[in-house]
Order: sequence, then C-alpha cells, then structure tokens
Amino acid sequence: MLPDFFRSLLPRGSLARHLVVRLFPAVLVLVAVDISITWLMTRSISLEDWLSRDIFWTMVVSQVVLISIFTWILVSGVRSGLRSINDLTREITERSAHDLQPLDATRLPAEVAPLVHHFNELLVRLDDAMQAQKRFIGHASHQLRTPLTGLKLESELMLGSTIPDDVRVRAERIKNVTDRMIRLGQQLLVLAQADPSVRTRHTFERLDLSEWARVTVSEWIPAARARAVELRMSAGDDPVMIDADPLLLEELLGNLIDNALKYAQGARCIQVTVAANPPSLTVHDDGAGIPATDAGRVFEAFYRGPGSSAGGSGLGLAIVREIARAHGAWWNLTSRPDFPGTRIVVVFPGPRIGTKLSRTHDYPQNQHH
Repeated sequence: MLPDFFRSLLPRGSLARHLVVRLFPAVLVLVAVDISITWLMTRSISLEDWLSRDIFWTMVVSQVVLISIFTWILVSGVRSGLRSINDLTREITERSAHDLQPLDATRLPAEVAPLVHHFNELLVRLDDAMQAQKRFIGHASHQLRTPLTGLKLESELMLGSTIPDDVRVRAERIKNVTDRMIRLGQQLLVLAQADPSVRTRHTFERLDLSEWARVTVSEWIPAARARAVELRMSAGDDPVMIDADPLLLEELLGNLIDNALKYAQGARCIQVTVAANPPSLTVHDDGAGIPATDAGRVFEAFYRGPGSSAGGSGLGLAIVREIARAHGAWWNLTSRPDFPGTRIVVVFPGPRIGTKLSRTHDYPQNQHH
C-alpha cells in the first residue's frame, strides 16, 4: 500500500518526482555531513577550552554554509525540472503565427503535459478551420470563374456588334465589372495558394532570379506604355539563384508592378532591380509616395488608403506579403520623405535544397525607415 501511495503522490514523469529524486540524495549528504561535523567536534574538542561565544559563532557559520549549499542544490534542481518548460516557451516564442503544428509534450512534466495536450487539440481545430476557409476560397474562385468568363465574352460580343450608344455604355460597364470580379477571384485563389501552412515544398525549384525577372518584366511593358510610364529593368550578368515557385513569384512581381502602375500618382518611371547579395527583388517608382498613416497598413488584405482613386480590391500587396512568407523571404517598404517615391524590397533566402528550406519561421514584416 505504501508504494501505491507514493506512486499516486509522485507520479512518473511529474515535476514533484523529479525534484524529490534530484534533491533527496543531496539532502541526505548534507545531513550526514552535519552529523559528522557535530560528532567530530564533540569527540575531539574539549568544551572546557571553548567559550560559549566560540561555540555560538561556529554553529552560525556552519548553518549558513549548509543553508547556502542546500539553496544552491534546490535552485539547480528546480531549474533542471523546469528546463523542458523553458524549451517549450522558447519553441512557442520562435514559432510563426502561421505554424499550427502540435507542440511536443514528450519530455514535459506530468503536471504540464495535460495543458499542452489540450492546447494541441485547440491548434488542430484552429488549423482545420483555417484550411476549410482556404479550401472554400479556392473552390469559390474556381466556381465563379466560368460564369464570369461567359459574361465577359457576351459583353465583348455585344461591344463588337452594332448597338445603340446607351446599350454600349452599359455593356462596357458590365465588361469592366466582370474583369474586376475575375481579377478578384484570381487574387483570392493566389492568396489561398500562397499560405505558408498549406504550400508543399516540392513546387519549389532552383531558378535564376535575374533571368526570370527580365522575362516577367518584359510582359508588363505594354501595360506600362499604355499609362505613359517607363518600365526599366536592372540586373547583373551573373545568375542569382534562389529556390522558388515560379507561378507564385510571377504573381508577386506582377502585383508589385501593377500596384505601382495603379497607385503611384505622378510616376513617370518604374524601376525593377535584382541584387545578388543578398538575393533580392526591388520595385520602386518616382510617384507621390505613400502617406505615413497608410504605410503600416498597405500590406493588409482589402485595405485601401482613403485617398486612393484607382480601382482595385486591396489584395495586391497582401498577396505579395503571403508569397514572400511562403518563400521564407523578408520585405521592406520605404516611401517619402525618406525615398523619392515608393520602394518595396523583397529579400529571399539563399539557394538551398528545396526539401530543407523552411518557410514556417516568422520573418520580420515590412519595416518603415
């Protein structure tokens, strides 16, 4: 019955059992030392030769030494028992807000393990809810694309035929609204695909950022000319290798250029630059810049500044943020008065084997200088 009582009082893996096992031998040693010193003093020292004051201070010093040693043993035992909890705290602190994987509770004390198990169940339910939301956005975007494409085709056929002027105006409105809805659906789908928690690593491949950027920028030259904006490209001759998803990367650069074309008021030039050390992609314009009150929120989904006049959904820079996170990249936004226009820099990690590239770490978000 006695062993059962101790097992219930000190269950296996508990912090209390760890402390008892760690401290009990040390306490026994201290007691043995204390008894030995006392016995030695009473056997070898004549009390007649000692004054009461000597005996008092000897006892005080010995007790202070014993208490100091016991305190050191106690603190070291508690720290060793709490080491696993400190490791858990460090793991939670270093985690990304998108990392909802369960916590490891194998080495935790029995008193803390149930709390971590319940927390893991909450993480699983939260992850399931987020994945269901992402799947819904993806499915809805796919389902809406077909009827919207048909509506766009019908409006284009109407505009290609002879129709009254008032009907033509309405058909052009229908076409413009349909284009915006199709673009919104595409952006929502990309936003769902760019989530770091659902991206698979096998889609990443080794590519030359410089060569890829030259090809992608060339596709935006007609759109820039239509807005009387000069689109420039600058990259070195040496390749800049990164591990990336080409489709998501194309969306990232496309959204940066499109955002500059739409919202950089008064811009006459957009410069795209690829640097090698570290691998980075920079898009800057010479427009009016972003107000300081809006600079901290432009990467939020569906946010549009109060002074924005161009049509849009407010998802462009939010998609840039999610794609950068999916690639383990860091981004930075600088605008007036520190920079004559607006500059956005995306810094990629160096090339690594795709399966070893971690994209769950929480990288710093846009910083404003």
